Amino acid sequence: MTDASCALPPADACALPGGAADPARTFTAPGAQERFEILRAARSVAIVGASDNPARASYFVSTYLLSSSPYDVYFVNPRAETILGRPAYASLADLPVTPDIVDVFRRHDDLPGVAQEAVDAGAKTLWLQLGSWHEGAAEIARDAGLSVVMDRCVKIEHARFHGGLHLAGFDTGVLSSKRQLLSRR
Repeated sequence: MTDASCALPPADACALPGGAADPARTFTAPGAQERFEILRAARSVAIVGASDNPARASYFVSTYLLSSSPYDVYFVNPRAETILGRPAYASLADLPVTPDIVDVFRRHDDLPGVAQEAVDAGAKTLWLQLGSWHEGAAEIARDAGLSVVMDRCVKIEHARFHGGLHLAGFDTGVLSSKRQLLSRR
């Protein structure tokens, strides 16, 4: 006899909304090799929704790309004049170059518009950051011939392929079952 209170919940009960188990997700994400090729071929990255606030993910990604990657990085934010000492542009159309990757930090409802801007700007890849998944935006970009990556971080992917995950506290090389002592009070 089994106790129902000890039974495991169904697998989908633990799935996050919009997560990989979400049946509404029909987009086929590029595999690791394709993401590696996208990053290897790119020379420029435009960060749409870039921020000069150090608490924002876009700021963290920006500092990493500027210090630890070979990319020419451009910031797109219509409310900023400069970010990290570099000019900020009002839109992708205002950039002095055609970006290879358009890395997007914007609200869900803004993503189709940004996808169309990336197409109009001649970008090669639309890259939606962690937590961003929009089938409509992906369709706009793919229909125009762009590669599309969703729900992935450019910084994490670049670091993973180039041995730099330790820069964010990942893969430190220290294996231990001991809990870290945070304070001696």
